[in-house]
Amino acid sequence: MRFGRISKVVGVAAAAVLALSACATQGGGSSSSSSSAAATKQGGSATVVEVNAFNTFNSNTADGNTDINSKISLATHWGFYYVDNQLKVVHNEKFGHYEKTSDNPLTVKYTLNDGVKWSDGTPVTAYDIALSWAASSSYFDDQDSKAKTGTAYFSTAGDPTGLNNTKFPDVSSDGKTFTLTYTKPYADWETAIGSNNGTIDIPAHVVAKKAGLADAKALYDLMKGMKKGDPSSPQPANETLKKAADFYNTGFDTKTLPTDTSLFLSNGPYVVKDMVADQSMTLVRNKDFTWGPTPNLDQIVVRYIGSSPAQIQALKNGEADIIAPQASSDTIQQLKAIQGVTVDQGHQLAYDHIDLNFYGVFADKDVRTAFMLTVPRQDIVDKIIKQMDPNAKPLDSQIFVPDQAPYADSVKNNGSADYQQVNIDKAKQLLNGKTPEIRIMYNKDNPNRVDAYTLIAANATKAGFKIVDGGLGKSDWGKALGKGGYDATIFGWINPGVGVQGVPQIFKTGNGSNFNKFSDPSADQLMDQLIQTTDQSKQVDLEKQIDQKIWASSYGLPLFQSVGVDAYSDRVTGVKYMPNNSGVWWNFWEWAAK
Repeated sequence: MRFGRISKVVGVAAAAVLALSACATQGGGSSSSSSSAAATKQGGSATVVEVNAFNTFNSNTADGNTDINSKISLATHWGFYYVDNQLKVVHNEKFGHYEKTSDNPLTVKYTLNDGVKWSDGTPVTAYDIALSWAASSSYFDDQDSKAKTGTAYFSTAGDPTGLNNTKFPDVSSDGKTFTLTYTKPYADWETAIGSNNGTIDIPAHVVAKKAGLADAKALYDLMKGMKKGDPSSPQPANETLKKAADFYNTGFDTKTLPTDTSLFLSNGPYVVKDMVADQSMTLVRNKDFTWGPTPNLDQIVVRYIGSSPAQIQALKNGEADIIAPQASSDTIQQLKAIQGVTVDQGHQLAYDHIDLNFYGVFADKDVRTAFMLTVPRQDIVDKIIKQMDPNAKPLDSQIFVPDQAPYADSVKNNGSADYQQVNIDKAKQLLNGKTPEIRIMYNKDNPNRVDAYTLIAANATKAGFKIVDGGLGKSDWGKALGKGGYDATIFGWINPGVGVQGVPQIFKTGNGSNFNKFSDPSADQLMDQLIQTTDQSKQVDLEKQIDQKIWASSYGLPLFQSVGVDAYSDRVTGVKYMPNNSGVWWNFWEWAAK
């Protein structure tokens, strides 16, 4: 599964991370007005509120892989498929089609339809798909981080292993077809190309020109002339590809609307019209879009509000039409009390967790274990989740959530039993008089993360840890992940609910979303087997083994499976609950104003 998005992101381990075919339960909401009774219409506007703030038009990089960035990308781009709220892959035949043409070797052919284009009028071509493949596969990388040799080109949030095991792809002379031949089996081949529900979201002709090349074909030809990267035999960096990759990695980063319109091109139903840093974004209908469903709304305004009470007040005052606030019992009760509002509630394919860096003060496993023994997971569940879900318990797997059948069996043997209770005395013994200083990073604008931090800090202090508050604002903390400057971080993963690649995305050595630098060669081997295994029962067995190894390493702790809450005014129709990383945006084209 394509993990994740940072909550950020995977109800299941979901997500930006866990086993990745988690099922979510859906709860119907209360409604004082039947929004389905009134006729919908074309046109109009709706305002959607999101917790986190947008900061890049490239959500595929390790830095850009946050929920809000991916949602905006989803609304402004199109591709070969999307995932519906039953967690089924739906093909977008108006955009193009793809088919497996051979099992041995595994070969997949992608064909674009005529008329699909970027908002500057440039056709979407197979060269755009080739750029997506190059960035997601790490095909040209020959970096050896330990030896400090070689080059890493494109940043990718996902696990590159599956796409790395391919031959260089073929593009037809007319630029309409893209054929990819795998050198090894790949379980997630059907959702391998594209991001954010299969969208093709980065224009190759723009990246090419920023690197000094004539067009997208020139970039493809450049890559075609290069050898596959080999860390055991690093070559001098190709300066032109490095320039292209550097632009891909950071050139689309912005909190305000760029004056260079090529930085926010659309090939989807909406285009970005306006941005106010850390406050809002305005999307308007792409009038040229014909290669997918025609959206009902002329305009979508996105506001960034971290505070649940402020979101609720905006909905109540008519300043917002759709919100997905941080879930709490108070939030749900307040929402249900508002006349003309529908509330949908359910488990998400998401979970909150605290991860410990495998360097710095936590390079010592005893210090990691001691810290984990102080984390009051039951208190965190009681304060944050219990009133919404009376059956909620601390999450005891790094791979599965309770809604998944393998969860209970995995928990029996994965080592989580050692952390069922806080044990300050044992933590003190492991520290042996040391008083390590620990900086904990989290989104300080997210009330649930603030509560979790407060409880964790108070308990850790009892064992002798000196805790430093490393909370950052809603648009800054995501990009700080993996950059150092902290020792532990509290955040969430959420996943799309299809595939298995979310597991190596987070836990495999060297991957872009492996923010705490966890590394276990035996776990890496199991993850390599996992992505080549199509038998689901064998996948589950491998995931259980990986779960055990993560716990044995004193990786950090899963805290709880997230509860999702969406609420929308009877001024809009078409909103449907979704447990994965797309949230309510999964069917944005169906939203309509009354």
